[in-house]
Amino acid sequence: EATGYGLLYLTEEMLKANGNDIADKTVTVSGSGNVATFAIQKAQELGANVVTASDSTGWIYDPEGIDINLLREIKEIRRGRVSEYADERKSAEYHEGTGVWSIKTDIALPCATQNELNLDDAKALVDNGAFAVAEGANMPTTLDATEYLQDNNVLFAPAKAANAGGVAVSALEMSQNAQRLSWESEQVDRQLDEIMKNIYQTCRQTAAAYGNE
Repeated sequence: EATGYGLLYLTEEMLKANGNDIADKTVTVSGSGNVATFAIQKAQELGANVVTASDSTGWIYDPEGIDINLLREIKEIRRGRVSEYADERKSAEYHEGTGVWSIKTDIALPCATQNELNLDDAKALVDNGAFAVAEGANMPTTLDATEYLQDNNVLFAPAKAANAGGVAVSALEMSQNAQRLSWESEQVDRQLDEIMKNIYQTCRQTAAAYGNE
């Protein structure tokens, strides 16, 4: 859970620092593995409408919001493809290949694979009004796409910071083991939230110190 949850905690902190929040926003997510599904879940808990998910064969668009339980059943239990989601949910469309970033959205969360969001995708996001991109996967945005997003004043949270939740919780587990402690999941989640907020604030303060805020 940690990487997907942490991605949303940092994203929400970034939005709040810039006078916004995730509630009632439209969110596009790529992927349908652990990072993506837990990111979708947490985004929904924070009040967002998540409308996409994908796998290596194609992607789904559900304007009524992704049914996370159905998606998990298909991917984790049946080991199926996202196309099955559209077969079972009338509000959803399935498209082969890529295209998640062509949907009108407020916030984009690439959570699938490296270099999945290219310059054309970045242009589509800007044209469609996206104001924030946060990386859940490792280096999912190409360099030219990153520069284009930043040049067009899109808030951008790079993977080094945005998907650090998994590593952070691993450190918390090591701490528990060293002290022979066992924390409740709620306590770990609170600490993860605080860690991700601190990571964002450190990034923001450092950027300001070097004139790159």
